[in-house]
Formats: sequence, structure tokens, C-alpha cells
Amino acid sequence: MHDEFLCHVTAYGVCGGRRIGVPLGTYRAPTLALALWWLRDRASWIAERLDPRPEAEHFPPSALVPVADTVLDVPAVLRTWCGDVAQQELVADELAAGRLVRIAVNDDTTEYELLAESVDALRMQRTIPALVVPVA
Repeated sequence: MHDEFLCHVTAYGVCGGRRIGVPLGTYRAPTLALALWWLRDRASWIAERLDPRPEAEHFPPSALVPVADTVLDVPAVLRTWCGDVAQQELVADELAAGRLVRIAVNDDTTEYELLAESVDALRMQRTIPALVVPVA
């Protein structure tokens, strides 16, 4: 069992013809349960900022507009993932086995990526001897 997990959330978009990543948060979770909680919390946080409740009184009329039907509903996908018990168990199993977990969803302008991995697995990878290839 892996005891500590490194979690990241990043948004990727294109700026000046280059793909740019913007870190949205990092958390070093001391337990698997906290790693899962943090990933769900960040997914919910992104969903709420992309798609706040239109009936909220602090938005002026017509401030929020629907997007085309062809654009993936990222907030709905993230909210569904957060509430899917089977997906949460799958992520927990993968992390407990020491594997990197990546949840990514994108709309027409941005990719949102949630990553988590075992700190122990990262340490073990560093102890593997590097492949040495002669260059001359």
C-alpha cells in the first residue's frame, strides 16, 4: 500500500500558437482518502467556476450564455465523475497499486487535467538505474 500521494490540477490552452499549462493547485496527500477527496474537491471547484448556477443572484442578466451543442460540457463531466462511486473506486485501486492516475477533459479552448501519483512509486522509479547509451 502506498501511503502518500502527490496531486496536481492544471489547465492547458493555446497562447501565441504554443500549448501553455497553468497550474491550478498541488497537494501532497498524506493518505489515499485525502488524495481522492482533494481530486473530487478540485474537480467540483473547476466545474463551479466554469458553470456557476445561473439562478444565482450575483450575476447580471445575460452574463452567462450557453455554448454550442457540439462543445463538451466539462462541468457536467466533472460533476458526474465526482459522483461516480465506481470511478472513485477505480482511481483508488490504481493509486493504491502505485500507478499514475490522470483524469482529463476538454472543451473547445481548454484541457483540464487532474493527476495523482504515489510518492513511494516516484521514489522507487528514481532508484532504477538510468539507461546509459554511448553517444560516440
